[in-house]
Amino acid sequence: VQLQASGGGLVQAGGSLGLSCAASGSTVRAMRWYRQAPGRQRELVATITRLGITTYADSVKGRFTISRDNAKNTVFLQMNYLKPEDTAVYYCNADGLYGTVWRDYWGQGTLVTVSS
Repeated sequence: VQLQASGGGLVQAGGSLGLSCAASGSTVRAMRWYRQAPGRQRELVATITRLGITTYADSVKGRFTISRDNAKNTVFLQMNYLKPEDTAVYYCNADGLYGTVWRDYWGQGTLVTVSS
């Protein structure tokens, strides 16, 4: 499975930004967004199952929305009311089918910078 993320950039605090990540090569089930700020551990931001069930980190609830297009094997992250502390490299992650087993796959990171 290959995951190709796009959509990062620079935005002012209070603004919005959208990320997308397209999966190719095999079937995927749960898809996730993680982020890693400088000097900090990677943290789970949001998860969406193939059926569309979503979960969020407390720090982004009410501001971020994860969604997916199963026909296109693509996951999205709409980020609103961005704060400087949202600055991080964002990574998409998915459970992908490798033969007959499910494996963990990662996309390349995309940098989100929120200026104050």
